[in-house]
Amino acid sequence: MKKLILITLTFLLAAPLAAFASEITVAGAANLQLTLEDLKAEFTKETGIDVKTVIGSSGKLTSQIENGAPFDVFLSADMKYPAKLFKDGFSSQEPKIYVYGTLVLWTMKDLDLPTVGIGALGGPGVQKIALANPELAPYGREAVNALKFYKIYDQLQKELVFGESISQVNQFIKTGAADIGFTAESVVLASNMKGKGKWVEVDPQSYKPIAQGLIVLKYGDQNHSKEAKEFYDFLFSSEAQEIFKKYGYKLP
Repeated sequence: MKKLILITLTFLLAAPLAAFASEITVAGAANLQLTLEDLKAEFTKETGIDVKTVIGSSGKLTSQIENGAPFDVFLSADMKYPAKLFKDGFSSQEPKIYVYGTLVLWTMKDLDLPTVGIGALGGPGVQKIALANPELAPYGREAVNALKFYKIYDQLQKELVFGESISQVNQFIKTGAADIGFTAESVVLASNMKGKGKWVEVDPQSYKPIAQGLIVLKYGDQNHSKEAKEFYDFLFSSEAQEIFKKYGYKLP
């Protein structure tokens, strides 16, 4: 029996520390889906802490948090949702801006986007325009603001197709279910998307700055305080900032 205990202890001491690494769950807005893959790989390499991600619209993730979802950290696509969670007691810290997002138009059709830009939306080859639900997704909300800025929202309403999040919008565009759509620059700059279709930045004067907010949630404070804080701090490190810049985000 003593020999068995000794062997067991020897095995445990010899086992790689990574095998006992903690895991945190990060809720991330859909525009971050591909960016987070790079971020969590770099973070795990540096710390040995595993990261599980849950991706969705900022509004839907907020609702899940309010209903008890066990998320440690929340990366929103705006400041409104994390500010609400802080106000309602789901976080002990105020949200902080980690990046500014960029809105783009993206299509798989042979449209001359570099020349006509948003004017392509009124062209004869465009019958369906995809954007994220403005009630749930900040990028969708700012897409509507851009359409209103150019005074074309009312005339294009019948052509608008709403996705639950940027992820669903991307599917609409890639599969041809929509002729063109509003998405995040981080999507079209991802390695698996480069060279696919055509895209152009939407004039930033036509919509409000997409300030994306970050908070550590109460669940993270209470269950994985050290690990959640490490991930929070990592997002402002030079390594993380280089990843954000690679995906077209502007730093605060």
